[in-house]
Amino acid sequence: MFLGTYEPKLDEKGRVILPAKFRDELSNGLVLTRGQERCIYVFSAREFESMSDKIRQAPVTSKQARDYMRVFLSGASAETPDKQHRVTIPANLRGYAGLDRDLTVIGAGSRVEIWDAAAWQSYLAEQEAAFAETAEEVIPGLF
Repeated sequence: MFLGTYEPKLDEKGRVILPAKFRDELSNGLVLTRGQERCIYVFSAREFESMSDKIRQAPVTSKQARDYMRVFLSGASAETPDKQHRVTIPANLRGYAGLDRDLTVIGAGSRVEIWDAAAWQSYLAEQEAAFAETAEEVIPGLF
């Protein structure tokens, strides 16, 4: 499970150093793809394969499922970290997420998310108030 918040820098070649706590799970390969709210999702190769299996089960007759599948999979890029634990983020994904030099990398359970640091701060400020005021059950059975 991926947890925590980290603030690495994007180097001039579009690479980011993976947080130490994420390296074991991602060292044998990972997949980067478009995420919601203009971030980049990072899945271990194993988790992405599981996600792909679920996506393939979606009805091809559903336009919404086809649209989601196209956007999600067309932006995907399989990567392997180098010996310094760096991963290259493809230019199209850097553009999609509006990544600049300052990044925020968060653990989001089964995936990692890479955000532009300013975008993350804005998103978090917006969501923390709603999170603190949540009085109803958002995730059934959690509380």
